[in-house]
Amino acid sequence: MTTTRQFALGALAASVMLASHAGAADFTDNEIRIGYLADMSGVYRDPIGPLGLDAIQMAVDEMGGNIQGAEIVLFSADDRNSADVGSSVVREWIDQQNVDMVTGLVASSVTLAAVKLLEEENRLGLVNGAVSSGVTNESCAPNHIHWVYDTWAMSNGTARAITQEGNPNWYLLSADYSFGHALEADVERVVVENGGTIVGSARHPFPSNDFSSFMLQAQASGADVIALNNAGSDTINAITTAGEFGITQAGQILAGMVLFSTDVRSIGLDAAQGLQFTTAWFYDRDEESRAWAERFRERTGSMPTQVHAGLYSSTLHYLQALDAVGTDEAQAVREQMAATPVNDIFTTGGYIREDGRMVHDMYLVEVKSPEEAADEDDLFKLVRTIPAEEAFRPLSESQCHLVNNGA
Repeated sequence: MTTTRQFALGALAASVMLASHAGAADFTDNEIRIGYLADMSGVYRDPIGPLGLDAIQMAVDEMGGNIQGAEIVLFSADDRNSADVGSSVVREWIDQQNVDMVTGLVASSVTLAAVKLLEEENRLGLVNGAVSSGVTNESCAPNHIHWVYDTWAMSNGTARAITQEGNPNWYLLSADYSFGHALEADVERVVVENGGTIVGSARHPFPSNDFSSFMLQAQASGADVIALNNAGSDTINAITTAGEFGITQAGQILAGMVLFSTDVRSIGLDAAQGLQFTTAWFYDRDEESRAWAERFRERTGSMPTQVHAGLYSSTLHYLQALDAVGTDEAQAVREQMAATPVNDIFTTGGYIREDGRMVHDMYLVEVKSPEEAADEDDLFKLVRTIPAEEAFRPLSESQCHLVNNGA
């Protein structure tokens, strides 16, 4: 089976036409149309970016490029980390391309704007890149599912472990936009709940190349731990600056709240060794995940990140649900997805709650030293598996209007 790619229709969007089959009934336009909206050129390019499209296409290829004869068509666009740009693209996809589902959705500001449109137009959103826990809390909706991680899970895993190890005093350095604010609030909650104290905080512009003044402030605070409530190149730049100032060598702990394998590879094991963080997935999880990661590397030349694995997993689950219900109507597909456990290279026994959160195990990992690493991709060692029921915000604390918890 061959695959052809067609790039057209404006500077923002590219249509990827996958293998063609005979038309099918029950699917709008006799096609399944998926939009991949992500940061293709900014701070999240490396951990998510263009390679996310390869992860999605691997899922499409696994389904044979069609569902019951209806061709699968992918559209992709760079949202430039702008809510206005992202909303414009999603509106164009809905109005002009009749897209059924949008995935990727990286920057939280872009995501929250996009999912509002998807709800209004009864289209489905599979949120893989955005970290804000608000996506399935105060901003929950029946038309989107949050797949990989969120700020509650990331902070709960990392901040709890480090605080309980006897490091009570924290300094919070956060990206100054919705994702950073949400992560900051969740980290503060976990630290305080576990007997710790926030001794100082600062917010940096998004994105930022100069962390010198911020790191000097954090260093002067005397905090046991400096929490980096950011991601992508912001995290890389902050950790690099901390290394230049000898912060960890002097005894302060640097805690990356959202780290990707690409970040660690960019920073290097010498600088990143010993860093603990929470991840939704890592390639060495089991034999199946290792085999899939190797296929991804053969295809792209790079090892997949947790978001790439999530994009593959969520797309495959979506396409399998389409096949089961025989329609692309958003609510019917979402109900089928929620009724079916998630068992694949990403997780075992995962499930979708009424608030739209896909619940699965998370993992506290530690960056290996150069001496411990067997090869350039051997980056992490497992510290603890965080069970699914412990990993994510309990429904009893949810502010989602779809949840009947008496709140």
